[in-house]
Amino acid sequence: MSDRLITLLPEEMYMRIKNAFVFVSAATLLMIASLAGVLLASARQTSVAKGFAAPPAKLTRAVAFDVSPALRSLPRPPKALASSTVRESDEERGPVVISKGFAGDAAVQQSRRSALANIPSPLLTFEGVSNADNLSAYGFRVAPPDLDGAVGPDHYVEMINLLLAVYDKQGNRLVGPTKIGDFWQGFAVPDCTDPSGDPIVLYDKHADRWLLSQFTTRGPTFYNCVAISQTEDPTGPYFRYAFSSGEFFPDYPKYGAFSDSYLLTSRDFGPTTQYGISVYALEKKKMLDGDPNARMVHFFLDSAVVPIYLIGDGLLPADVDGDQDPEHGAPVPIVGTMDNNGPYGAPFDALNIYELSINWRVLSTASLNLVAQLPVAGFDSTFPCTAPAPASQTRSCIPQPGTTRKIDILSYRQRPTWRLAYRNFGLYQTMVTNQSVQARPGMAGVRWYEIRRTGGQYSLFQQGTYAPDDGVHRWMGSAAMDRRGNIALGYSVSNATDVFPGIRYTGRLSGDALGQMTLGEAVVINGTGSQLTRNSRWGDYTSLNVDPSDDCTFWYINEYYQITELAAWQTRIGSFQLPGCMQH
Repeated sequence: MSDRLITLLPEEMYMRIKNAFVFVSAATLLMIASLAGVLLASARQTSVAKGFAAPPAKLTRAVAFDVSPALRSLPRPPKALASSTVRESDEERGPVVISKGFAGDAAVQQSRRSALANIPSPLLTFEGVSNADNLSAYGFRVAPPDLDGAVGPDHYVEMINLLLAVYDKQGNRLVGPTKIGDFWQGFAVPDCTDPSGDPIVLYDKHADRWLLSQFTTRGPTFYNCVAISQTEDPTGPYFRYAFSSGEFFPDYPKYGAFSDSYLLTSRDFGPTTQYGISVYALEKKKMLDGDPNARMVHFFLDSAVVPIYLIGDGLLPADVDGDQDPEHGAPVPIVGTMDNNGPYGAPFDALNIYELSINWRVLSTASLNLVAQLPVAGFDSTFPCTAPAPASQTRSCIPQPGTTRKIDILSYRQRPTWRLAYRNFGLYQTMVTNQSVQARPGMAGVRWYEIRRTGGQYSLFQQGTYAPDDGVHRWMGSAAMDRRGNIALGYSVSNATDVFPGIRYTGRLSGDALGQMTLGEAVVINGTGSQLTRNSRWGDYTSLNVDPSDDCTFWYINEYYQITELAAWQTRIGSFQLPGCMQH
């Protein structure tokens, strides 16, 4: 979390991002013309973009390494002197996006549920870390929480701004809440000890290890701080690494575990007006071995070179679920979205699919290429975000009961929402992800996708927008798939009258009608209060994960409110299964 005051994006950078599509080369115009015809193509067909200039690979090594004390040995922080301050963690950058009016959604689900099946209630829910814990540890509160979690054979690990905790699978807290910076105490890069945030935790099933991360905000050199557990026990010691992103601030980092690499993407802002998306591969084997010389391959998609609508506000790397590892040498899928009603001049609505290929023995062959653009049913990522002064005029989007304050939808950022859950079924591989959209006029919904790769070719197998016409906003989702091919989707809910910010989920079975969440809706927890903080921040992401023990149980973490207060968010963790998955 940055201690800097909240500031608007510098005008030069804002104009560059907002108007980047104006500066189009002749080659790009030819590419746009060649792509125009794909609007008429089937959603299951793959269109390969022409004219994309692949960035060069840059090889570096970790700039620092050591071994941490056991996580379980860290003492809980002493209680700090409390203040009423609410700090905006990981300052949200980018152009102000104004809704041009509802552009429609061509994939809104019309029926709410199947008459044949109902979604099961949660198996378990329990309280996670809250902003009250930040107040106790730091003396201030933060917004947003940047919620993330991961489940292993025996544990659930939660990371938020600016704390972490470890639980057993009955919901008993074993470690924490611990300051993330305390976990990095004594490290050679002191920036890693700061209360910076944007944390991500992964459980790598095929290595049986945990990954904990946060970025740095101090500058002028920035880092991604990445720790790998020495064993399968998340409460033990970790190999700690720092990888430099140079003068570029690595905003919104997202990670994935793949066969030979840990993947990292970030939304990079340079010291003046530079902007682009970074894609990294981290050398997994050496990190698992605790080798100080672990390497990193970096690709930078520069918005001065790549049309900005092809990279938007972030890309998601594949993160492997399930028992079957990707094929040896298979390239890593990395996915973005674009909206022709958004701020970057996209010619049509689509998923942009990149592949990162890397052989750690022959690094000269490393490459990142845009391999497919999959046209999708029309959607609208903009939203009519307004509220009475002095509330935030650009992030005040979702209404809440009992207040004129509204909360952020974040749909206007051109990117899919955490995670890109990858699964190998042998004959094909599948990926599911989602994004928040304006599903009906002034109503939020969740657009979800299932992408398939068969014989190296990509297709959009199905898509849908979940937004029952019941006056309830649904947004800030996360999607995943179980071993049977059933899909679950978790998200936030709220409205202006009787639904306080809370947590729900839906799902579908693999044999159900395509594009439909057929099982209805279940509640992780109902909210009973509203958020009053002026910065309106919500999210910025949530996490739905699949239990590696049975490959059927979903675990979901999100935020909610029990009391109406400035920034009294709490987190709730819930587990559930979809019908039939456990049957042999």
